[in-house]
Amino acid sequence: MKITKYEIKHCNAGWRDFSFLKIMTDEGISGISEYNECYGSPGLSVIIRRFMDKIINYDPICHEKIHQYLYASSRQAPGGIAQQAIAAIENALLDIKGKYLNVPVHTLLGGAIRDKLPLYWSHCGTYRISEELSKIMQKPQVRTLEDLKQLGKDVKAAGYKGLKTNIFTFGEAPILEMQGFAGKSGWPELNVDKHIIDGLIKQIDSLRSGAGDDMGIHLDLNFNFKTEGYLQITRALDDLKLTWFEIDLYHPEGLRRIRDANKTPIASCESLFGVREFRPFFENASMDVAIIDIPWNGIWLGMKIAAMAEAYETNVAPHNFYGNLSTLMSAHFCAAVPNFRVMEIDPDDVPWKDDILTWKPEIINGDLVVPNRPGWGAELNEDIFKEYPPKFIKE
Repeated sequence: MKITKYEIKHCNAGWRDFSFLKIMTDEGISGISEYNECYGSPGLSVIIRRFMDKIINYDPICHEKIHQYLYASSRQAPGGIAQQAIAAIENALLDIKGKYLNVPVHTLLGGAIRDKLPLYWSHCGTYRISEELSKIMQKPQVRTLEDLKQLGKDVKAAGYKGLKTNIFTFGEAPILEMQGFAGKSGWPELNVDKHIIDGLIKQIDSLRSGAGDDMGIHLDLNFNFKTEGYLQITRALDDLKLTWFEIDLYHPEGLRRIRDANKTPIASCESLFGVREFRPFFENASMDVAIIDIPWNGIWLGMKIAAMAEAYETNVAPHNFYGNLSTLMSAHFCAAVPNFRVMEIDPDDVPWKDDILTWKPEIINGDLVVPNRPGWGAELNEDIFKEYPPKFIKE
């Protein structure tokens, strides 16, 4: 079998575009993957095209050889956008291989260990804080703490046993605090103001009062502070019985300081690439849960990272806030990996999200049913790309 051609497709998804790679072969088998260009990876499609042009006529079954070749061709600038491009390609190749062998991708990874995956409702309230995004999603806006309480009730009623939220403050208007991403205040210093801590305590209390004491609440602090700031916040909230603090920090020793200072577990590493970047975090016992981004790293490399985590007695969770194909790819990973913790999913999204793919998540009592069709088990709905053309990615 040989790779003959490829296509890159973008579909608008409200406040961002979803991006996909489709690889075709001379035997009529094609494979797809989802990647993400709209969050901090401008030009990723260009890199994918450059790499794909290098591997025309290669055997898609030999995906490890292709991965190593593309890594070698970008060795002087490893990780980052180059690795995301390699991941998009290899993920599509795994889809081809699964279809060729007539088995699900998780069978290629050693076989499914579990047939259902516990989920947590991610970005709970995060998009609904915005009036504009609420209208796009056709969901009620979260304007007050009382609205947040009602959302907690809705998450519980939907059967979820966990949720994850970000940092909100409520004044004249609700605000999503994202100073680490050049937000309206607090950037570039990334210090902690008292109103942030006071607001977080009220926010968690509102969600808890709505969702109930049995709901696992995860707090994502993102890249919004430095070590000192994370210490201030986590110490102030350490008695709130959270499932974890999620912290993005590129300093493994600093993250270990935060972990040592708190009873609440620490989850991290979603922005890292490959075993080399993860290694110092494992060596320093920096976190309790290692988060692996499958669209960024690729599912094959993701399994290698998870194997390293197992050696350090650490469980893993996928970073999954993209479209349904990303959810599908992450589900195959979670089904096969031994040291699995919990899976992330975004229920709040544009109404046409479920129309982009021929598969949509089957969720029963807050658990995702593991798919069993060959490859990823889905194809792209070509018509949807005409109906919702990209708004943000211009090639």
